[in-house]
Amino acid sequence: MRNLKLYYKEECPFCKKVIQYMKRKNISNVEMMDIKADPKNQEDLIRLGGKDQVPMLLIDGEPLYESGDIIQWFKDNYEQE
Repeated sequence: MRNLKLYYKEECPFCKKVIQYMKRKNISNVEMMDIKADPKNQEDLIRLGGKDQVPMLLIDGEPLYESGDIIQWFKDNYEQE
């Protein structure tokens, strides 16, 4: 099973788009990393991905940005029916 972490902040509309998609598709084994709730999450976001941009899905240590690309990755790799 892949190690998945989604770095996000609640007020981000692009983050909400990804989270809503995950809820609709019952994608649940993604560790949710709120960068506003814990400063360490924001530090990790920058350290692991190289930039302060959300949403960022960390897939086995590899960053993926852009809500559309993240949703497409879930469609291609992880949909649960």
